[in-house]
Amino acid sequence: MFFIFQVKELFSSLGSEYLALELDQCDDGSIIQEVLFEMTGQRTVPNVFVNKTHVGGCDKTFQAQRDGTLQQLLDNNTVSYDYDLIVIGGGSGGLACSKEAASLGKKVMVLDYVEPTPLGTSWGLGGTCVNVGCIPKKLMHQAALLGQALKDSRKFGWEYEEQVNHNWDTMRENIQDYIGSLNWGYRVSLRDKNIRYENAYAEFVEPHKIKATNRKGKESFYTAGKFVVATGERPRYLDIPGDKEFCITSDDLFSLSYCPGKTLVVGASYVALECAGFLAGIGLDVTVMVRSIFLRGFDQEMAEKAGTYMETHGVKFLKKFVPTSVEQLEPGTPGRLKVIAKSTESDQVIEGEYNTVLVAVGRDSCTRKIGLERIGVKNKRKNGKIPVNDEEQTNVPYVYAIGDILDGKWELTPVAIQAGRLLARRLYGDSNVKCDYINVPTTVFTPMEYGCCGYSEEKAIEAFGAENLEVYHTLFWPLEWTVPGRDNNQCFAKIICNKDDYERVVGFHVLGPNAGEITQGYAAAMKCGLTKEKLDETIGIHPTCAEVSSTRPFGYQFHSNVKTDLLGMFVVFSVFFFLGMKTCQAAL
Repeated sequence: MFFIFQVKELFSSLGSEYLALELDQCDDGSIIQEVLFEMTGQRTVPNVFVNKTHVGGCDKTFQAQRDGTLQQLLDNNTVSYDYDLIVIGGGSGGLACSKEAASLGKKVMVLDYVEPTPLGTSWGLGGTCVNVGCIPKKLMHQAALLGQALKDSRKFGWEYEEQVNHNWDTMRENIQDYIGSLNWGYRVSLRDKNIRYENAYAEFVEPHKIKATNRKGKESFYTAGKFVVATGERPRYLDIPGDKEFCITSDDLFSLSYCPGKTLVVGASYVALECAGFLAGIGLDVTVMVRSIFLRGFDQEMAEKAGTYMETHGVKFLKKFVPTSVEQLEPGTPGRLKVIAKSTESDQVIEGEYNTVLVAVGRDSCTRKIGLERIGVKNKRKNGKIPVNDEEQTNVPYVYAIGDILDGKWELTPVAIQAGRLLARRLYGDSNVKCDYINVPTTVFTPMEYGCCGYSEEKAIEAFGAENLEVYHTLFWPLEWTVPGRDNNQCFAKIICNKDDYERVVGFHVLGPNAGEITQGYAAAMKCGLTKEKLDETIGIHPTCAEVSSTRPFGYQFHSNVKTDLLGMFVVFSVFFFLGMKTCQAAL
């Protein structure tokens, strides 16, 4: 009976209707069993048929489910659907998947709906990256870099008498105009590929069927053979008095109708540090309240250096504090807020006044209110993330998921785009290529940019053991910074090598200008199996920051628990030379 129950549960989870013929309850059950034996050679139950094809007993049914045979048999059913594919979510991954599927001749629908923030902010098609993430973030980061370039320009001979000020409204309007052009472009591309787009909130109501509710509350129902969930994430709030009433998040910042003024940023995520960095860069008074560590999940040596650079360039930090309440002292644009915070290490309580409080303490998946439980799709109770197999398939075979909502995968736009395209090709083309989540490069656009690929030092030690690693590093000074005379030897790079694999590079990290442009090339090399030897053999382009691994090689090696840098080595060799220890020679 247990095996029969398992098979029934399987078909229920797949959303497939079935007829269960209970032989022990049939008057002619024994006769049916003999006929089945003659047909199949099987006397035991369950004895499963799908669309007139014999599958077998419990073990063979589950094996067919694992290898995809069962789904193929189910798909051969004569049931017709409104669409071959419905994509829930109009972000970068969902759009890439939908357009690829349409290019392969499938009938596709995209449903996208943005729930306004507590302050009423909403946006158009394109998802987080385009509207409230990568695009406006990088453009505002550029605004801050231009401010620094203006300061540097005097040393290069530029003379100007006019007082230079930053205008928030001009920056915001031009950036929002550009984003608006992207929103329109996405709608046009969907139309050109005959993909139906609806600005409506999608919710599963039964297997293969969703309800779509538009802004006016009108409900429509659609069916599809397959679904891709690509709903993305939204910022998490603090769950303290006044947070949703008076605080903003990154969902509000980039289209804020007024300059935020004196700002408190709560959190030490990449979003928190990036926003704090460009706000300070355009001349605002910025404080960051940090509960524990910078950039959790990233290499902590690099994270600390990025934070230190920010601190020496005007960003104030309140470390080991968390806010307990936010109170409005005066309304306005901006108004005036009082924040009370407590120490995470003692009973100390502090308070401060700010014009704006920006909350950036993490993000939650938008999967809790879309009816996944009605069709049996599993997700993590804590954060809403969806577990999938290596083909982005959930536990319900006709439902797939991509992007930031995946459990244990990168939360990066290019990853979602790649996964979406490859998924469509596997579903509707002849491809079997899967998304490779190994050695994915990324960059944090803090004032001093931090690019990385592969393992952090902490994760490398967990994976390979400290004794099996060599870590190389170096400080460097960009040529462009020498004439203004700023930040000498503040830029930093390191590589982490696996000694047991010909010193293959398993981690690359760089802190400096244009870190993203540098890291992209190293990521390609790491995909090809880059080793320390090949890195040393590579001739650099001079004068660039990217040549740091070539003309100024990471030439001093040390185990990860013995930290030394090139400046420190220079001092050591100088002392040895002064003491007459001529046997110690160094070529710097």
